[in-house]
Order: sequence, then C-alpha cells, then structure tokens
Amino acid sequence: MPKALIAQEADKSISVTVDGAPVSFDVQPVSKNNRTLVPFRALAEALDINVDWNSSNQKIIATNSSTIIDLQIGNKNALNNNQPIELDMEPILLNGRALVPLRFFSEAFGCEVSWDPILSKVSILSALKEIKVIGFYALGDKNTSSWTNLFQAPYPQSTAGNTDLIKNLALGWYSLDRNGNILTHSTTGWQRPSSWEMVLLNARQYGLKSEMVIHVTDKDSTISNFIANNTAIDNLLNQILGEARLYSGVNLDFEGLGWNESNEELALTKTNFTNFITKLSQHLKMANLKLTLTLHAPNSAYKGYDFQALGQIADEIIIMAYDYGQNPEPLSLVGQAIEMALNQVPSDKLVLGISLPNETPESIKDKITLAKNKRLKGIALWRLGLISEEMFKTMRTTLNSQFMHIR
Repeated sequence: MPKALIAQEADKSISVTVDGAPVSFDVQPVSKNNRTLVPFRALAEALDINVDWNSSNQKIIATNSSTIIDLQIGNKNALNNNQPIELDMEPILLNGRALVPLRFFSEAFGCEVSWDPILSKVSILSALKEIKVIGFYALGDKNTSSWTNLFQAPYPQSTAGNTDLIKNLALGWYSLDRNGNILTHSTTGWQRPSSWEMVLLNARQYGLKSEMVIHVTDKDSTISNFIANNTAIDNLLNQILGEARLYSGVNLDFEGLGWNESNEELALTKTNFTNFITKLSQHLKMANLKLTLTLHAPNSAYKGYDFQALGQIADEIIIMAYDYGQNPEPLSLVGQAIEMALNQVPSDKLVLGISLPNETPESIKDKITLAKNKRLKGIALWRLGLISEEMFKTMRTTLNSQFMHIR
C-alpha cells in the first residue's frame, strides 16, 4: 500500500477505547480496505496480552492464559492456537511499527468490538473475567448469623459452605473515636465478637482473605473532627498496624461526609479526608497491607469524597450504590453511580456494593450483570447472614455466566 495513501487514511484520526479507556498509540491507527489496523504492542498492553516481536522474520507472537496468536508482516496466513487461519487483511509495517488487524486480534482473545463510523471510533470490551466477591461479616445475631450463612453450619462447626463463592471477608469489627482510638465496641453496634479468632482461623482454613473494617458515621461530627486533627490521625497510625497485621488489609467505611455542605466547607472536608487517606495508605504500604475505601455512591447526598484523588490512592473502592428510597434499588440509579465513579476511578479498582435486604434474587442478577458488563473489579455484599439460598443460587449462576444481558 503506498505510504501516501496510508497517511491519508490515518488522518481520519481513528480512536480506540478498551473498556471505555482511550488507548494511546505512537503511530496512529489506519484504515485499509474497510479494516482498521493498529500498533499491536499498545493494543496488547491495553488488553493485558503478552507479545513478542521477532525482527528477523517479522513475526508477532501474542499470548494469554488460553490463546496463542502467530502473525507475520505481509502474510494473511496466521495461526490461532496452532490452527491455521486466513486473515482478510495482513499485518503491515508503518513508520517502524507493526500494525495488526484490530478486529481479528481483539476477537481472537475473546473481546467484543464495535465501530462508530460517525466518530471514527472503535470500542473494545475485554473478555469477561472472574470478578471478586466480598462478603461483609458484621452485625450478626442468632437469626442472621454471618458464620452460619458463610460456613453453612452452626458455630463452632464449619464446612466449606459458601466459601467457594465468597472468598473475601470484610470484617466489620472496629470503629473509631474522634481522638483516633480504635474501638472494638461502638455505639452503632459494630463490635468484634468474642469468637473472632475462630472466624480468622476458619477463614484461613478455607483460603479466604480478610480485611478489618473500621466503620464510623459523621452523625456527631466524629469523622470531621478526626480528619481535621493531625494528632488524632497520628494516634490512629500508631495503633492500626498492631491490628491490621492480622488481616490482608484495612477497609475504611467512613460514612456521612459532606452532608448539607457546600463551597469552601465541602472543599475542606474533601481535602482533609484525602490527606488522611494519603497518610494511611503510605503507612499501610510499608507493612505490605492493602487499603479499601467503602464510600457513598457519587450520586448520593454525601459529597465529601474526592473520587478522582481517592481512586489514585486506594487499592479498591466499594461504592454503596443503594438506599435510593426504592426496593429493589433502581437499576438506572445504580448504573448512574457506576458511570459517575468510572469517570474518576479505574474499573479494575471499583467494586459495586449491593445491599441484600433491598434486593430480590432476580434484581441481584441484574446488579451483578451490570458490574460484570462494566468490567468492575467485583461486588461487595451487605451482608452475610442475610443471603438466602435462592440468592446464593442466583449469584453462582450469574457469576459463572460468560455472556449476560440485563432484563
């Protein structure tokens, strides 16, 4: 193909996104015979695919856990898992970069590809991956026991139960006062049970990971006072590692920030919370511990959270996309919360919180489907002890389904 024609077609400025995120190329994609070709290395990195380039024979080898693609510049013959196939467009070299047929390359690795001719935009949805399932273990009683719901046996007995589905526990056993002291009993009912060591022992036995959850509300300005007090913050930092080393990380559930605040007051709340999270994250990283934030959804009434800044600091962010005043939770508002969060937080850090008392087995299916289709990192279930057998059955079916549609 003449270079002038390639340059002319490249001027159309074809854009490419993977799971909604734009892909940057040092050589622009080109259109040839109604086919889009893109630099293979940038595309492969965006799709988390390993690539190898052999300059002597101009061959490209691309691999992931289940697929091996063998391509060669100027050759329509290729191999897909060692099976010969014929491409409708051969790979080319342009300005020292190897360009490959985008649709073939993407679909070979299980992606969905769509083309918008008006915007000259290619949208790629990566192959669905197994998503993380977090279960909140908190506030249980005899009738809504987290232990029994998880291990499917009365305490202290245990079986594998539902540990095949819920592999991550958010242990709601802690709170905090305004002076930065960690509490194992709180006025909101969050407390560490007397049997807490047995919970950790059995969780490890069944291969579960766990995080300590520190839950506080700002009803009496506890959080606002704490995050504005460097002495209190230092007090927490001095205490937290002693507890956190029992777990794989810390989950902060600081609720109520920004209620009825605006302008300078709201900006200060956001800044104080972000500064605190920055210090805590640095402190935990030194001990190789992860930080999760459980936050009100961005379309809630609580605006005291800078999602963009927090998304760069935290390892995970759970958005509590519920309590919209209607049961089941309106899918439109849950979807809106996800979209607003995705504008500021990478999808591989974002977890959808689902409040089970507000849902039915069918509506849970829709929420999980939404999370999977948006390529979120996972879902977080509030809470163990409230999950019916029918809900567990629905979750297993939906989580194991590769192709899903919302009703």
